[in-house]
Order: sequence, then structure tokens, then C-alpha cells
Amino acid sequence: MSGWSPVDGPGLESAHEQLETRPFTVVGRLPWSSNLTFLVALDPDPGGDGDAAGDGTAPLHAVYKPASGEQSLWDFPDGLYRREVAAFELSESLGWGLVPPTVVRHDGEFGPGSLQLFVEADYEEHYFTLFDEGGHEQALTAMCAFDVVANNADRKSGHVLKGPDGRLWGIDHGLCFHHQHKLRTVIWDFADDTVPAGLLEDLGRLADRLPERVSALLSERECAALTERARHLVVTGTFPEPTGDRPPYPWPLV
Repeated sequence: MSGWSPVDGPGLESAHEQLETRPFTVVGRLPWSSNLTFLVALDPDPGGDGDAAGDGTAPLHAVYKPASGEQSLWDFPDGLYRREVAAFELSESLGWGLVPPTVVRHDGEFGPGSLQLFVEADYEEHYFTLFDEGGHEQALTAMCAFDVVANNADRKSGHVLKGPDGRLWGIDHGLCFHHQHKLRTVIWDFADDTVPAGLLEDLGRLADRLPERVSALLSERECAALTERARHLVVTGTFPEPTGDRPPYPWPLV
């Protein structure tokens, strides 16, 4: 099933608004997920003024992750879906556009959860292939910085998608924002490299003041740790290396 594409889909701002407001129906469960994850279809506009594809027929699709389908984890509190939304809001606050539009919905079939735009992608491509391919350094360094600041504990290679226009997206951010160091990622190729100046400037603004649309989704302790990680990256100006105090890679890698 095709996902959102910039070629024939709505603008991302419109897609975000539709995610917030349109009723949606579960199409089926997505496989290979440790938590319950569903593909859903947003209902066409009842006013008849068109839909996500712009032709008045095909609905927009999204990924629905309800809180009721989350497995409890000893080191992460319940409510992983809020972290999915916080990752989108963080990316938008930084101006990096790395995460597909994601919102909180309370009216889903299985209760409150996150709803993320289902984007079209070549699923044969992932971080390892994209890094080897070359030409994606700007987006991948931004994603590396994003994961450091968000404290991503589960950046698998398959969580980096390439859209039909070549744009890279990061998905699956439920295990982010812990106040303790838990960085597990496949993106270590930039370790000890200088962080690009533009990224540092964006992170400097974040370190000075965390936007409310991010802080409202996290605990006070998580917010303090987030700003401290941003501040530390700005001060050092270099991407970190694995510390050795915990496994630096997720499993499976892809």
C-alpha cells in the first residue's frame, strides 16, 4: 500500500491538520512490531472538498500506536506514544523536518495513542545502504545529532526511510527522552566529527528554552535532561563516541 508522497499527496501542513481532525479506521495490524501497531485510513472529507491524495477518492494513511498496546518496560514508563509525538515536535522545533507529522489522538478504536503520517518509502533502503550510497550526509548528520539529543535508545537501520523525492525520514521514537543515558543507535559513523555549525545554532536555541509543545509531552526530569544534552553537544561541538558503559547498538541492527 502506498504511503504519503509529495508528488500526489497534500502539503505536510495539511496532512498534519488532517491527522489531528479526521476520523480514522483501522485497516490492519503492522507486523514485526513489539507493540500493537496499526495501519489506519483517515476518512475522506465529508464536505467533499477532496482528500489526502487530492482527487477525492483515496484516503490518507497513518500509523496508529495506542497506549493500550504497549508492553510495559522496566526502564521506560508507559505512554511511549507521547514520546513518538515529542520526537516530531522536537524535530519541528529545531527546523530539521526529520520525523513525519505525528499527533496525539484520544478517539482511536483502541484508545489514546499516536498517529503518524504513513510515508511512501523504498523499504530496501535503510541507514546502512543510504550511508554507503553517499549524498545524504547533511540529513544523516542531522539525524545523528537528533538521536544524541533525544537520547534515542533504539535507532535501528530500518528506522531511517528514503522517500520518493530522496528525503530521509526517521521513525519509531517510542524509546527516546529518558533522563538517563540510553543512546543505542547504528549511527556511529560520525563519532568524534565536528557537528555542523547550523545544527549547533539550532541546538543552542533549544538549550536556552525548550518549546512548550515538547515539554508538555515529557516529565520535568526528562525535559531537564533533554536541554542538558543539547547544551553539552553545543559546548563540545563534536559527535560523541560510544561510552562503553552500555551496549551502543540496538538489536536487531536493521
